[in-house]
Amino acid sequence: MAEHPKHPESLPEEHHATLTETRLSSKRVYQGPFMTVNCDTVRLPDGKEATREYVVHSGAVMVIPLFDDGRVLMERQYRYATGKVMIEYPAGKLDPNEDELTCAKRELEEETGYTAREYIYLTRIHPIISYSTEFIDIYLARGLTAGEQKLDEGEFIEIFTATVPEVSEWVRTGELSDVKTIIGTFWLEKFLSGAWQMPAPVEG
Repeated sequence: MAEHPKHPESLPEEHHATLTETRLSSKRVYQGPFMTVNCDTVRLPDGKEATREYVVHSGAVMVIPLFDDGRVLMERQYRYATGKVMIEYPAGKLDPNEDELTCAKRELEEETGYTAREYIYLTRIHPIISYSTEFIDIYLARGLTAGEQKLDEGEFIEIFTATVPEVSEWVRTGELSDVKTIIGTFWLEKFLSGAWQMPAPVEG
């Protein structure tokens, strides 16, 4: 019987040298208010050279607002790139010099009007590993208090509540296709079922 490949974390550090690419030069080809695009020349593990084009992103957060009755607060928002109204949890890009927890609190209040008694850090994901440096830190927010939305100019968001089984069904049918929301729902299901232990709050 053939052996299964070893998990990456169990491999010696020198093994990764056979996979790592080395940057030789970098050129900025686009600079906009939302993103930067770089084009780098890299040396491959076999010594050859190649070009890598990628988006430089400051990072983002997503918040899963969980009510005491088990329902979650969600958003509908038109996403121009997909040409569709998408179902999502509140999320947003980090401002310059802003830490992730501060961003989570700000985005939740701005987009939904809600504040939370406590925030629980769940995980960090890298949603576009092939061509972007973007990461998204996912938080669970509990002890919600309603307020007024503070949307940015040109931002249009509709908020609504749903049960976790409803959200899971939207994922199954494809009605919900936003990757960060799908991953967040998976984590939430694991915690609510008791399969995974809920981490301690990072801050109230």
